[in-house]
Order: sequence, then C-alpha cells, then structure tokens
Amino acid sequence: MVDASVNLLPANVRAMLESLRERAISTDFAARLLGNTTPPARRLRPRQTTDAESVAGFWARLREDGCADDAVQAELADAAAIERAEVYGANIENYIGTVKIPVGLIGPLRVNGLNAAGDYFVPMATSEAALVASYGRGAELVSAAGGVTAAVVQEGVLRTPAFVFDNMLTCGLFVNWVADNTDALKAAAETTTRYGKLISIEPFMDVNVVFLLCRYSTGDAAGQNMVTVATEAMCRYIVENMPVPAVHWFIEANFSGDKKASYLGLQTGRGRKVTASVTVPYDLLRKYLRADPQKMLAYGQVAGLGAVLSGQLGAQAHYANGLAAVYLATGQDAACVSESAVGFTRMEPRDNALFFSVTMPNILVGSVGGGTGLPSQSAALSIMGLKGAGKAAALAEVTAAVCLCGEISIIAAIASGHFTRAHQKLARFR
Repeated sequence: MVDASVNLLPANVRAMLESLRERAISTDFAARLLGNTTPPARRLRPRQTTDAESVAGFWARLREDGCADDAVQAELADAAAIERAEVYGANIENYIGTVKIPVGLIGPLRVNGLNAAGDYFVPMATSEAALVASYGRGAELVSAAGGVTAAVVQEGVLRTPAFVFDNMLTCGLFVNWVADNTDALKAAAETTTRYGKLISIEPFMDVNVVFLLCRYSTGDAAGQNMVTVATEAMCRYIVENMPVPAVHWFIEANFSGDKKASYLGLQTGRGRKVTASVTVPYDLLRKYLRADPQKMLAYGQVAGLGAVLSGQLGAQAHYANGLAAVYLATGQDAACVSESAVGFTRMEPRDNALFFSVTMPNILVGSVGGGTGLPSQSAALSIMGLKGAGKAAALAEVTAAVCLCGEISIIAAIASGHFTRAHQKLARFR
C-alpha cells in the first residue's frame, strides 16, 4: 500500500528524495558523507610578495597537481598579467593572473545632475549578451528626451560594532556614557583617516547588547576599509575608557547591511543615496523603443504587484545588471551589488509622456581607492571623465542614471513582447 502522505509532496521534492535514496545505497557515497581526514599531499603556501617569480611558483604547483597546462596558464597569466604582477598584487593575494571580461560601451548618456553634468560614455563589463544593447537603447532614449536629472541626496557608510554586557542596567549606563562622550569617540575614529568623518553615532539597545550605528562620510572613496579601521580605533578608545566592563565586543555585528540587502539600508541608506528621473514623451517611446505607453503602464501595475507579493526590498526590475557591469568595469567592490541593488522604480503618466524614476539608497562607489587604480578600471573611469578626487558623487549619479536606462528598456521590452526575441537574437542564437 502506498503511503498517502508521499503523494502530498510536490513532484520535484519526490524526485529529489528518490535520487537521494538511490545514491544512499552506494557504499562510496555513504563513505564520502563521513568525510575524509587524510590531509592533502602539500598545502598551498601563500606568498607575501607578488612578482613574476611568485606567479610562476603557483603555476608550477597547479601543473604538479594536474590542474593546468600551457593553454590554461596562457589564458590567465598572459604577458600583460605577468608584466603588471606587482600592480595587481596590491589588490589580491596569491595572484596567478587576470580574468578577461568583455567590456561594452553605452552612450552618450546625458546626465543633468547635482554633481554629474554632461554626456557620458559608460563602459560596462559583462558576459551577458543583450545587456549592453538594452542599456544602450535606454541611454539613447533618455538623452533624446533631454537627459536624466539626478542627485545624491544622502551620504554615509555604516559600520556597526556591538558591546555585550552582563545585564540591562550596565547596558544602559554604557549608552549614557556614549551619549556624553561623542566628541571623544569622533576624534578617536578620525585619527585614522584624512578624508573620513564620523557624522553620527546611534546606539541601538537590545536588553544587554548595544549596537552602535556609526555613519561616516568617506570623501571620494567607497570607504568600506576606511570605516572599518576608523571604527576599530573608536572601539579601542571605548574599551580603554568606558566606566563599565563589557563581556564581549565586536567590530561589526551584522547590523550595518554590509554586502547584504536589508531594511535598514533601504530606509536609511548605506553609501550614497541617489534619486534620478526623466520624463519621456509618448512619441519618443514609440520611436526609440517601439513600445505602447499604455501597455508599459499596464505592465508596471502587474510588476508592482509582483514585487509586493514576492517580498522584494523595494520594487524594481533589475538594478543588479547595470550595477554589476559598471562596478566591474570601474573597479568597485562587486560584492556590494548585493546591497546596492535595492530601491524603487516609479512610472507615471504625465501629459502625453511617461515619468520614470529610480531611488537607490545604497550606491557604494568611489573614484579613488580600492580597485579604481587597476589599469583597466582606471582606463574605464578615464573614459567617463570620473577618475580621481572630486568625482565620486558624480559617479554615483551616473550609475543611477544607467540603472534608470535599464529599467525603462526592460519595461518596454516585456510590455511590447520583445524581451524573449531580443535575447534569442543577441544571446542564444547569435
């Protein structure tokens, strides 16, 4: 007799359980699940310096282990990668070469920003065919409509240390001490940086644990490392001077939203909060996108419902595509796409035109520091005219404008029934 409860399981779950049951019969599979404590023949020895000799050493090891041959080595460790080994080595450990990602160009994209003003050619690094074409047609449209209005409206990178105490009373005394000593804490943090400024400290208390939400301005750097070092110095000052002992303290307590999509980031921002908008007449939508404005509005209603029902943080189509491509091309921390890709896209009818906007609270970009000094990434920033000091806010506004172009393009493509055909033409059957 078949157990009726089994039939209540979805077909895919039943198939997975059957596969596991079949594999569990295998003696080899059962043994593997117990683990293998035999150590590898020889561990990989990290290198303190990066030069041609250290690169050769890693490739020799890969060859010994049967993981590489001449063709594999040539792809990752070409002449340019070897010649610039010390340059790349400043941004990575155990350097063995470089990965080549195709870089496409969109533009000129007109941005009428608080900080960015002009027509920009934007390099985008991606392996996804059709992506650059989509953003490119969005850029052509918005530029024909007069350009994107954009502004950085808020700035601040969070780091959130936590202090654990024995009880609530001690915790409360600590919060009072922090409130009375903010000037000293600010001074301690800012001893580590010429450009970073501690602009707020907000205690958040949970019984016997206090999180300190420390927000920094970071000049023209994205600032992740900057705020970590500054917060470490501040916490050392706290530990040496606070009137009550802590059981534990931690430099980051997973409250800041660092490289994670979070409600805190959505509401208060982490990095640069940018809002960007454009109003596009109906005739331009038909001319450049071959789209029916009414169908775009109808799709927008359904997509908004889908965002709510699925529990999105915000409501938008695909910020991550544009962000990842711009971040990779310009030397930003690609992992920050996870938190940057939240926000809100709006679309409204206005006098024979559609108004489009994006509000993105967590754009983490810099025009100096990090990967911006790498050869290719530095060149990409130079193409945009956004390399070096004084350019980070403009870069954030251009990044938001790029995402707006992508939102308009994909909305039009799906509403008009062009989405699948475009991907077949430019990707699958190209």
